[in-house]
Amino acid sequence: MLKAGVLGAGHLGKIHLRLLNESEKYELVGFYDADAINGKKVSAEFGYRYFENINDLIEAVDVVDIVTPTLSHFDCAKKAIEKGKHIFIEKPITNTLEEAKSLLELEEKHNVKGQVGHVERFNPAFTAVKDKIESPMFIETHRLAEFNPRGTDVPVVLDLMIHDIDAILSVVNSEVKQINASGVSVISQSPDIANARLEFENGCVANLTASRISLKNMRKSRFFQKDAYISVDFLEKKVEVVKMKDAPKTPGEFDMVLQNAEGEKKQIYFENPTINANNAILDELESFADAIYNDTVPVVSLKQGTQALEVALQIIASFKNKTL
Repeated sequence: MLKAGVLGAGHLGKIHLRLLNESEKYELVGFYDADAINGKKVSAEFGYRYFENINDLIEAVDVVDIVTPTLSHFDCAKKAIEKGKHIFIEKPITNTLEEAKSLLELEEKHNVKGQVGHVERFNPAFTAVKDKIESPMFIETHRLAEFNPRGTDVPVVLDLMIHDIDAILSVVNSEVKQINASGVSVISQSPDIANARLEFENGCVANLTASRISLKNMRKSRFFQKDAYISVDFLEKKVEVVKMKDAPKTPGEFDMVLQNAEGEKKQIYFENPTINANNAILDELESFADAIYNDTVPVVSLKQGTQALEVALQIIASFKNKTL
């Protein structure tokens, strides 16, 4: 078992602590929190060992799980990597692109592994259809959330939209060519709602919308590709796969057949992929353990986390001084 320690015991940090404690692939050694009062409270309530010194915790483990505020991600990760420890780091990977690139260099220099917590990659609805998403040419995503003061210290792009940015980059095998975006602050000092249009070198276009001032929650993505439409509901964990194939010469009574202007006939049919219920956070943590044991590339590598951050920051730069 890999010895693991958690940095940060806030809302998400406590979830990581519980799951690492339950996992058969990790031995939870303890945690560190910069707020000693909170650290001792969490320790007393749940029984996890609280380290009063961050360096002592890092020395005692094989894997450092970083669940601190984004501003401290780089410093925490740097300390851990320089001690030869593997790191799991929550999204976004760092506060700046320069910090993320520095982590990539440190990761290689010290021969450790790192994974970024883009948890939607482990959403059972997405994993059920990811292999079916082949060369999509138009993608539309909506990630809407009711207002919650937690997380409003960063733009909605880094808070919510970055989930969809990462998912899109994982299925579009092409470089981003152009970005156009708009964002507006309604309640927070940073934008609460944003829309971005990504154009890729291969011609694919992705239209992303994110809001944290919605009246209802929604996390849906739609992928359009040759002869197929795939819809993923990340919130409800449901998928819809609609495909087309050449229609038979003699269609059945209940076959759905469409004919285009050129006279070509296509038959529409539906697929129902199996969705296996899971705990996505536990899966991402345990997949990282597997990557360490098997010496393979993590599902969401530091490089991929850096690419998602780079696109997110380009979106933010694009909509500065604009309004919806």
